Amino acid sequence: MANPLLLPQGGETEKQEVPLWGDLGGATLPCCYLAPISHYSAYYRADEVRLEVCDHFTKQTLRNRCWIDSPNGPLALTIPVMKTEGKTMMKDIRISDHGNWRHQHWIALESSYRQSPFYEYYADDFAPFYEKKWEFLADFNEELMAMVASLLDIEKRVSRTATYEGDAFAQLPNCEARPYYQVFAQKHGFLPDLSIVDLLFNQGPEGVLWL
Repeated sequence: MANPLLLPQGGETEKQEVPLWGDLGGATLPCCYLAPISHYSAYYRADEVRLEVCDHFTKQTLRNRCWIDSPNGPLALTIPVMKTEGKTMMKDIRISDHGNWRHQHWIALESSYRQSPFYEYYADDFAPFYEKKWEFLADFNEELMAMVASLLDIEKRVSRTATYEGDAFAQLPNCEARPYYQVFAQKHGFLPDLSIVDLLFNQGPEGVLWL
């Protein structure tokens, strides 16, 4: 099965307009929902991080979708968003309550990871994000990212872009397939570059060693 995370995520209409600032030790990264390991690898290695929130929101990308392990293989969890007219910046995208998604995502995380070594240890940290209603997707993603970073004991200065700085997905490194324990590996093999929750629930604080 092809790894869906290897597919282009930025959207065909996005073009790099301004050089990204990696040569200055910083990284401009996409504002993702429970971002993949490659995202946190770039986050961990950067001296400073800017979240690209002035790009045009594109459906079916990591901005509102993450991939987790499940008994049946890779499972996509997608946050529904309010419909907009024309092109809309990521920072202006509002979350929809359609489909009781918070409950559905929490049930999926629980059923997929309750047997993992660190699920019970971290579950209470994630639960509030699926109980409280957030208006804007970027706010939800940023707060969730900050919480995950704190669990991994990663401290960075994080800010948002004020203007569009380019295709932030191009900043994500190719994730080397460094296997670690996964609950369902015996069923469908090791799945690389899933959401950071897969690494966190399976490896705990030592997950930082895979970044």
